[in-house]
Amino acid sequence: MHQVSKFRLIVLALVALFPSFLKRPVYRLFFGYKIGKGVRIGLSIIDAKECSIDDDVRIGHLNVVIRVKKLEIGDHVKIGYLNIIRGGDEVKLGRYSEIIRMNEINSIADPDVVNPIDPRFSLGDGSIVTAEHKIDFTDRVTIGRRSILGGRNSSLWTHNRQRTSPIDIGSFAYIGSEIRIAPGGAIPSRCIVGIGSVITSELKADGYLIAGVPAKPVKELSDEDQFLVERKTRIDLPDDI
Repeated sequence: MHQVSKFRLIVLALVALFPSFLKRPVYRLFFGYKIGKGVRIGLSIIDAKECSIDDDVRIGHLNVVIRVKKLEIGDHVKIGYLNIIRGGDEVKLGRYSEIIRMNEINSIADPDVVNPIDPRFSLGDGSIVTAEHKIDFTDRVTIGRRSILGGRNSSLWTHNRQRTSPIDIGSFAYIGSEIRIAPGGAIPSRCIVGIGSVITSELKADGYLIAGVPAKPVKELSDEDQFLVERKTRIDLPDDI
């Protein structure tokens, strides 16, 4: 994990007060960040040992990105407000992805576990994390392209007391509110996960409604359901994503 000194944090907090057109050259010159064209950054703190932000990214107010070793943000990404992204070896937000508001994406520093860990969070191209979700990426969390962690108050946990295991979510998946995913849980592509479901294992069948405690495939999705999960997640999403 990238360690941050109090002095660096104070300086970054001061930079957060600058207007966006001043932030970009300051980040480039004094912190070595790679910032693309048309990037707008609100009143937010961005701390990463390595940072790359591509063109036309929008970052709103009161976000905190801290102690991230490597941060990669693809073009046209949107980050809303009051989100926390903390720790880990790598955070990668794919092109046209979106993190809306009040989400906590956190990796525990130096966890007391008995297995090797891979603290990386990857949000696929065109995928969305909506509101008030908690994502623990003490071990790897991967979300495929054009998937939606929808509603609010879902929790993804990669660790228990002494062991971790990664979480994988496929592409074109829709995950409803109040979902719990345990370490090692996996959701296949082109699936819908019902409200309140608890994923405790690696599910493998694509194209199903998943529900229950513990969750399991309930029924195969109809053509209409498949059409809905494959719809564009953003109006401006390119056809090739």
